[in-house]
Amino acid sequence: MQIPFSLAEEPDQITAEKGRKLFAGESEFVKGVVAMSGLPEADRMEVCFAGRSNVGKSSLINALTGTKGLARASNTPGRTQEINFFTQGPDLYLVDLPGYGYANAPLAVVEKWQKLLKRYLSGRQTLRRAFVLIDSRHGVKDVDEEIMSLLDSSAVTFQCVMTKADKVKAKDREKVIEQVRTALSRHPAAYPEIVLTSSEKGDGIATLRSIITGLE
Repeated sequence: MQIPFSLAEEPDQITAEKGRKLFAGESEFVKGVVAMSGLPEADRMEVCFAGRSNVGKSSLINALTGTKGLARASNTPGRTQEINFFTQGPDLYLVDLPGYGYANAPLAVVEKWQKLLKRYLSGRQTLRRAFVLIDSRHGVKDVDEEIMSLLDSSAVTFQCVMTKADKVKAKDREKVIEQVRTALSRHPAAYPEIVLTSSEKGDGIATLRSIITGLE
Protein backbone atom coordinates (compact mmCIF):
# COMPACT_ATOMS: atom_id res chain seq x y z
CA MET A 1 0.00 0.00 0.00
CA GLN A 2 1.43 3.35 -1.03
CA ILE A 3 1.84 5.94 1.69
CA PRO A 4 -0.19 9.09 1.02
CA PHE A 5 2.26 11.87 0.19
CA SER A 6 5.12 9.43 -0.27
CA LEU A 7 8.65 10.69 -0.91
CA ALA A 8 9.49 11.12 -4.59
CA GLU A 9 11.92 8.51 -5.85
CA GLU A 10 15.09 9.29 -7.75
CA PRO A 11 14.54 9.23 -11.53
CA ASP A 12 15.88 6.50 -13.76
CA GLN A 13 18.83 7.31 -16.00
CA ILE A 14 16.78 8.28 -19.06
CA THR A 15 14.41 10.54 -17.10
CA ALA A 16 17.29 12.12 -15.21
CA GLU A 17 19.05 12.90 -18.48
CA LYS A 18 15.95 14.67 -19.83
CA GLY A 19 15.89 16.78 -16.68
CA ARG A 20 19.60 17.52 -16.97
CA LYS A 21 19.19 18.66 -20.58
CA LEU A 22 16.30 20.99 -19.75
CA PHE A 23 18.35 22.69 -17.05
CA ALA A 24 21.57 22.69 -19.08
CA GLY A 25 20.30 25.69 -21.04
CA GLU A 26 21.17 29.26 -20.10
CA SER A 27 19.39 30.78 -17.09
CA GLU A 28 18.72 34.50 -16.91
CA PHE A 29 16.82 36.92 -14.68
CA VAL A 30 14.09 38.55 -16.78
CA LYS A 31 12.22 40.99 -14.56
CA GLY A 32 10.52 41.61 -11.24
CA VAL A 33 6.78 42.16 -11.54
CA VAL A 34 4.63 44.29 -9.22
CA ALA A 35 1.41 44.31 -11.28
CA MET A 36 -0.36 41.93 -13.66
CA SER A 37 0.29 44.35 -16.51
CA GLY A 38 4.01 43.73 -16.08
CA LEU A 39 3.91 39.96 -16.58
CA PRO A 40 6.04 38.68 -19.45
CA GLU A 41 4.26 37.11 -22.39
CA ALA A 42 2.79 33.69 -21.55
CA ASP A 43 4.66 31.97 -24.37
CA ARG A 44 6.15 28.99 -22.51
CA MET A 45 5.55 26.64 -19.60
CA GLU A 46 6.25 28.00 -16.15
CA VAL A 47 6.50 26.70 -12.61
CA CYS A 48 6.55 28.84 -9.50
CA PHE A 49 8.23 28.53 -6.12
CA ALA A 50 6.68 29.76 -2.88
CA GLY A 51 8.10 29.68 0.62
CA ARG A 52 8.41 31.69 3.77
CA SER A 53 11.48 33.85 4.23
CA ASN A 54 14.74 31.95 4.90
CA VAL A 55 13.38 28.62 3.65
CA GLY A 56 16.16 28.37 1.05
CA LYS A 57 14.17 29.29 -2.05
CA SER A 58 16.97 31.17 -3.81
CA SER A 59 19.45 28.39 -3.02
CA LEU A 60 17.08 25.81 -4.52
CA ILE A 61 16.58 27.80 -7.73
CA ASN A 62 20.34 28.28 -8.03
CA ALA A 63 20.92 24.55 -7.48
CA LEU A 64 18.30 23.61 -10.09
CA THR A 65 19.79 25.87 -12.72
CA GLY A 66 23.40 25.26 -11.74
CA THR A 67 23.87 29.04 -11.83
CA LYS A 68 25.38 30.42 -8.65
CA GLY A 69 23.77 33.67 -7.57
CA LEU A 70 21.01 33.62 -10.20
CA ALA A 71 18.16 34.14 -7.73
CA ARG A 72 20.06 36.58 -5.55
CA ALA A 73 18.17 39.50 -7.08
CA SER A 74 14.97 38.40 -5.37
CA ASN A 75 16.57 38.87 -1.96
CA THR A 76 17.83 42.39 -2.44
CA PRO A 77 15.98 45.30 -0.80
CA GLY A 78 13.02 46.42 -2.90
CA ARG A 79 12.46 43.05 -4.55
CA THR A 80 10.81 41.26 -1.63
CA GLN A 81 7.32 42.11 -2.90
CA GLU A 82 7.95 41.28 -6.56
CA ILE A 83 7.23 38.18 -8.60
CA ASN A 84 10.59 37.40 -10.19
CA PHE A 85 10.82 35.67 -13.57
CA PHE A 86 13.82 33.69 -14.77
CA THR A 87 14.22 31.97 -18.12
CA GLN A 88 15.51 28.42 -18.19
CA GLY A 89 16.48 27.85 -21.79
CA PRO A 90 13.90 28.86 -24.44
CA ASP A 91 10.97 26.80 -23.14
CA LEU A 92 10.60 27.41 -19.40
CA TYR A 93 10.04 30.20 -16.89
CA LEU A 94 11.02 29.68 -13.27
CA VAL A 95 8.95 32.05 -11.16
CA ASP A 96 10.16 33.10 -7.72
CA LEU A 97 7.24 34.31 -5.62
CA PRO A 98 7.92 36.80 -2.81
CA GLY A 99 8.97 35.24 0.48
CA TYR A 100 6.09 35.35 2.90
CA GLY A 101 6.11 35.50 6.67
CA TYR A 102 7.45 39.03 7.08
CA ALA A 103 5.84 39.88 10.41
CA ASN A 104 6.91 43.53 10.22
CA ALA A 105 5.57 44.24 6.75
CA PRO A 106 2.90 46.97 6.68
CA LEU A 107 -0.63 45.62 6.31
CA ALA A 108 -1.22 47.59 3.12
CA VAL A 109 1.89 46.04 1.56
CA VAL A 110 0.81 42.54 2.58
CA GLU A 111 -2.70 43.05 1.16
CA LYS A 112 -1.31 44.39 -2.13
CA TRP A 113 1.04 41.41 -2.45
CA GLN A 114 -1.72 38.90 -1.64
CA LYS A 115 -4.01 40.46 -4.25
CA LEU A 116 -1.29 40.31 -6.92
CA LEU A 117 -0.39 36.75 -6.00
CA LYS A 118 -3.99 35.54 -6.18
CA ARG A 119 -4.50 37.19 -9.57
CA TYR A 120 -1.30 35.64 -10.87
CA LEU A 121 -2.12 32.14 -9.60
CA SER A 122 -5.70 32.25 -10.88
CA GLY A 123 -5.03 33.82 -14.25
CA ARG A 124 -1.75 32.43 -15.57
CA GLN A 125 -2.69 29.75 -18.11
CA THR A 126 0.90 28.59 -18.65
CA LEU A 127 1.50 27.86 -14.95
CA ARG A 128 1.83 24.09 -14.66
CA ARG A 129 2.62 23.66 -10.97
CA ALA A 130 3.51 25.53 -7.81
CA PHE A 131 6.20 24.19 -5.52
CA VAL A 132 5.71 25.07 -1.87
CA LEU A 133 8.98 24.94 0.06
CA ILE A 134 8.94 23.71 3.64
CA ASP A 135 11.99 23.82 5.91
CA SER A 136 12.83 20.27 7.05
CA ARG A 137 13.86 21.63 10.44
CA HIS A 138 10.49 23.21 11.21
CA GLY A 139 7.69 21.60 9.17
CA VAL A 140 4.50 23.36 8.12
CA LYS A 141 3.74 26.66 9.90
CA ASP A 142 0.59 28.80 9.89
CA VAL A 143 1.95 31.04 7.12
CA ASP A 144 2.50 27.92 4.98
CA GLU A 145 -1.11 26.91 5.57
CA GLU A 146 -2.18 30.32 4.26
CA ILE A 147 -0.33 29.94 0.95
CA MET A 148 -1.61 26.37 0.56
CA SER A 149 -5.19 27.54 1.11
CA LEU A 150 -4.65 30.27 -1.47
CA LEU A 151 -3.46 27.64 -3.96
CA ASP A 152 -6.52 25.51 -3.13
CA SER A 153 -8.86 28.41 -3.88
CA SER A 154 -6.93 29.24 -7.05
CA ALA A 155 -7.20 25.61 -8.23
CA VAL A 156 -3.43 25.42 -8.75
CA THR A 157 -1.81 22.06 -8.10
CA PHE A 158 1.08 22.44 -5.69
CA GLN A 159 3.81 20.05 -4.62
CA CYS A 160 5.69 20.19 -1.35
CA VAL A 161 9.48 20.46 -1.54
CA MET A 162 11.22 20.00 1.79
CA THR A 163 14.46 21.98 1.92
CA LYS A 164 17.61 21.70 4.06
CA ALA A 165 17.08 17.97 4.62
CA ASP A 166 20.77 17.58 5.42
CA LYS A 167 20.38 19.82 8.47
CA VAL A 168 18.14 17.35 10.32
CA LYS A 169 18.93 13.97 11.88
CA ALA A 170 17.11 11.06 10.25
CA LYS A 171 14.85 10.31 13.25
CA ASP A 172 13.86 13.95 13.64
CA ARG A 173 13.28 14.28 9.91
CA GLU A 174 10.76 11.42 9.95
CA LYS A 175 8.70 13.24 12.60
CA VAL A 176 8.66 16.39 10.49
CA ILE A 177 7.71 14.45 7.35
CA GLU A 178 4.71 12.98 9.20
CA GLN A 179 3.68 16.46 10.32
CA VAL A 180 3.95 17.70 6.73
CA ARG A 181 1.90 14.75 5.43
CA THR A 182 -0.85 15.49 7.92
CA ALA A 183 -0.91 19.15 6.90
CA LEU A 184 -0.96 18.37 3.17
CA SER A 185 -3.87 15.96 3.59
CA ARG A 186 -6.08 18.95 4.41
CA HIS A 187 -5.45 20.59 1.03
CA PRO A 188 -7.22 19.33 -2.11
CA ALA A 189 -4.73 21.04 -4.44
CA ALA A 190 -1.74 19.21 -2.92
CA TYR A 191 0.03 16.79 -5.25
CA PRO A 192 0.42 13.46 -3.40
CA GLU A 193 4.21 13.32 -3.43
CA ILE A 194 6.90 15.12 -1.42
CA VAL A 195 10.36 16.01 -2.72
CA LEU A 196 13.15 15.91 -0.13
CA THR A 197 16.04 18.21 -1.06
CA SER A 198 19.33 19.69 0.06
CA SER A 199 20.63 22.50 -2.14
CA GLU A 200 23.98 22.32 -0.36
CA LYS A 201 24.47 18.58 -0.91
CA GLY A 202 22.57 18.36 -4.20
CA ASP A 203 20.10 15.81 -2.82
CA GLY A 204 16.78 15.70 -4.66
CA ILE A 205 17.83 18.19 -7.34
CA ALA A 206 17.81 15.63 -10.17
CA THR A 207 14.43 14.42 -8.91
CA LEU A 208 12.93 17.91 -8.97
CA ARG A 209 14.38 18.62 -12.40
CA SER A 210 12.79 15.43 -13.72
CA ILE A 211 9.42 16.30 -12.18
CA ILE A 212 9.48 19.72 -13.87
CA THR A 213 10.52 18.18 -17.19
CA GLY A 214 7.58 15.76 -16.97
CA LEU A 215 5.13 18.68 -16.81
CA GLU A 216 5.85 19.74 -20.39
